[in-house]
Amino acid sequence: MTQKIILEIRAGAGGDEASIFAGDLARMYQRHAAIHGWKFSILDTSPGTIGGYKTFISRLEGENCYDSLKQESGVHRVQRIPKTEKSGRVHTSTATVAILPVVEPKEVNINQGDLEITFSRAGGPGGQNVNKIESAVRILHKPTGIVVGCREERNQHANRERAMEVLRAKIYEMQQAKATGNITEQRREQVGTADRSEKIRTYNFPDDRITDHRFNVKVHNIEKVLGGDLDALLKKINKQDASR
Repeated sequence: MTQKIILEIRAGAGGDEASIFAGDLARMYQRHAAIHGWKFSILDTSPGTIGGYKTFISRLEGENCYDSLKQESGVHRVQRIPKTEKSGRVHTSTATVAILPVVEPKEVNINQGDLEITFSRAGGPGGQNVNKIESAVRILHKPTGIVVGCREERNQHANRERAMEVLRAKIYEMQQAKATGNITEQRREQVGTADRSEKIRTYNFPDDRITDHRFNVKVHNIEKVLGGDLDALLKKINKQDASR
């Protein structure tokens, strides 16, 4: 079954190393999508240090992509010697991941009067045509304070539609949590506080071990997993989840 999701990654605790780690996670999911033949579109980014990101938002579309990645939401922690560390000390840093299903416009009622929409020139790769036109979109949903953006496409309309897709996904998730009376817990599960102590998974480079703390699942060969080969880890997690 073809599914569509929004993937949001944010650097957490750990300064520059957190943004580097967020970039590693973004590339991991992008490579994983390529392995499975999923369409992967980068919607918006806020660059960090050495190829990293402060924020990274993308859209995935493909066979069972939500079912496969839904357990990825939460705080991911890395323990390693950062590229920026000169004394050889192991640092602990975090990044948050949120996996949100794309929802149809009819499922979320958004009042257009609640939106503040601004346009700007799209920076980054794309050539001169991108930068000459104010095609990048930022949308503020005033009642919730949610801000979303998109600079992927070359025209305002397409970017606005993609940004609205992200906004609907976020509002829908909040509405679902509120309906079940579990808004605080579910939001924390989705994006956490990015504190080092709030973690669903640890990538321990000195021991070459990845541990998922919710399901007590462990795998080795971190570089292979970060290279996009997540299947061994995800299969163990989903098997444990199904047995609960």
